[in-house]
Amino acid sequence: MGILNRASLAATVDAIGEAHFLGRKLPRDERQRAARWIAGRQGLAGAYCNLFAPTERDRAEGFRVFTGERYEMGASGRHVLGEEACRALRLLKVRDATVRRALDRATAAMTERLLESAKTCRANRRGMYCCARCSPALWRHLAVGLPEIDRDAWLAAAMRSLKAHRTGRGRWKSFPFYYTLLSLVEHDHPAVLRELRYTRPACEYKVNSKPKDDPHDTRRRLIAERVLEKC
Repeated sequence: MGILNRASLAATVDAIGEAHFLGRKLPRDERQRAARWIAGRQGLAGAYCNLFAPTERDRAEGFRVFTGERYEMGASGRHVLGEEACRALRLLKVRDATVRRALDRATAAMTERLLESAKTCRANRRGMYCCARCSPALWRHLAVGLPEIDRDAWLAAAMRSLKAHRTGRGRWKSFPFYYTLLSLVEHDHPAVLRELRYTRPACEYKVNSKPKDDPHDTRRRLIAERVLEKC
């Protein structure tokens, strides 16, 4: 089964994310088909901030992010899926003018929104976007894209916000734990590494817990292992 699912942007993005996470090489023609289809959804009705629009099935059913947390298709879900689609397009690395133009338009729109939000958000919210459930998608996107954004400055501010949400048990309140871990594990910023080290007790507990017959649980365990390897 290929990575492209024309019934669901969320499923397509998830398949691309899994291939990248596991280091699985995708055939060129498969990457092209998926990239062109995703690009064709840029700016359609239902797209958040001129990003990539969910399909009818996505809107009806909602979706799960890579780590299993569920999002309904309100503004938050459309934002998260749009950011993940931008990231997926960059990971596919397809040289195609139509794909590039769609990605450039989406990136420009999100960059403008981020720079405006940096001016208006309260100091303790800078580095985030909107809320705790939305911000990991931005941090995931920053790992591969948004070149006009000062990544180091955003991440430093983001980690101050995240640190303020520590529970003292290796977790954070409000933030979806595993999706947040996933959003940080690709970064090497010193402040990110400090937050990942803070999560070691929770990650060790996950690695040593009894596995479940659930693909999202398997992914969560692998993410916890990567955190422990990283710091």
